[in-house]
Amino acid sequence: MKHLISRGLMFGNLIEVSSPQLVARYNRALRHLTGRETTLSDFHIDLSGFSPEIGDELGDRFYLNPTGANRQFILLSTAQKDAPLLNIKFSTSRGILNQFIARNEAQLFALTARDVVAGELQGSVYTVDSPARLFDIRQVTVEADTIGGHVADAGKLAKLIERFRGEPEGWRDEALIAEMIALARKTGDVTRVPISLPAMSFEQGNFWTSHFGGIYVFRDMPKPAVIARQSLGSLGAMPAAEVMDFSHRNQIADWLARNQLVEPIVQARGADAGAILRQKMDFILVDAADRLGLAMGDARRGELRKLAYRLGAGLPAEFLGLAEMLRWVEGAGDWPRISSEHPAYFYTLRARPGRDRDLVNMLLAELAPMDVRQLFITHKERFYEDYAGWNEAKKTYVADFLAREYQLDREGARQALFGAEPGMDDLAPTSGGAASWALRGTGPLNRGAAVGPWGGR
Repeated sequence: MKHLISRGLMFGNLIEVSSPQLVARYNRALRHLTGRETTLSDFHIDLSGFSPEIGDELGDRFYLNPTGANRQFILLSTAQKDAPLLNIKFSTSRGILNQFIARNEAQLFALTARDVVAGELQGSVYTVDSPARLFDIRQVTVEADTIGGHVADAGKLAKLIERFRGEPEGWRDEALIAEMIALARKTGDVTRVPISLPAMSFEQGNFWTSHFGGIYVFRDMPKPAVIARQSLGSLGAMPAAEVMDFSHRNQIADWLARNQLVEPIVQARGADAGAILRQKMDFILVDAADRLGLAMGDARRGELRKLAYRLGAGLPAEFLGLAEMLRWVEGAGDWPRISSEHPAYFYTLRARPGRDRDLVNMLLAELAPMDVRQLFITHKERFYEDYAGWNEAKKTYVADFLAREYQLDREGARQALFGAEPGMDDLAPTSGGAASWALRGTGPLNRGAAVGPWGGR
């Protein structure tokens, strides 16, 4: 992973912890949550306070998430809100932690100035021991306090003050006054500077989890579905109308269309379809060279074109399908016929705007894994897994490309590929029914039948 780390593509934007005071605070929280501590004098932490260096030291990458169901967190600073979240078990965790920090930033800033804050993302289950248990996770509650209990003490002091003010003889109650003074020494004047960090709950609607090889759970849909990376035989019974694995391409395409979750790149508003298609084709050629052990030269587009000539009849079907589409985009060919049975099909789509846009793009990235840019942006866990199996030439090419074409303007790249961030109007639930483009020239959609926008024009 050295190419990624050196270019800030892995472990980038982590927060450095090097002062003795902050290291001591971190150890207090670590002992409180796990009963363990670190001997390191400096390390880096992510959004949740997880440190890859401490994970290596303890031999446990999940020391803050031992059951994989209820992630614990350690906040030394509100600056952690801009750090990545490592070792993700649920796709919703980063958004939940970010919202918690954003909504309580002033309080957390004041609290972390005096102590470390620790807490937990509490789901409705204690462990995920079967795929069906994923449907029991309907809400995640975030609870947190300083290790010194400042929030709890402030709440207690506020009640004592209320009691003092409400009792006619309260000023004579020496025990009450003494308790108030003792608490005020820890919390300060809560009448002037209130301390409050209420528990916050978040609905766990549609999500991805790394459990059981990777599963997408879409339950807040007109037609709930589960889509798994591994074969259905490994899942057991699931409480969903449709259960599919990645081998069920036609069924997945049908379900995405009926729920109006995707759109063709060539019809997407504001997308430079030609540029996007060309880059996808480059990635497919690089992947072919990696698998066949072919030299790529400097891997510039000219060299990749020579590689395409060398492959000739051996060009991947994904490349040929996108090339056919590119010819149509540039006015040099007929409307392509690419159904969901075609290997290029999922490379031709992106998620429609809406509340599940990022989750759908994450799914599409796994169904079209040779598009390494989309895989890196939307599904880093899968990207790092695939990266480990590439040869040195592909690792270097991909790392250089992402550093050059993505790192310098992340927001611009995301908008060019996926469109603007969803607005409030886009967050309404999607309606059922097949998308109109999916029906064009294909006839009725039957479960298991090949579908797609490229059937006719």
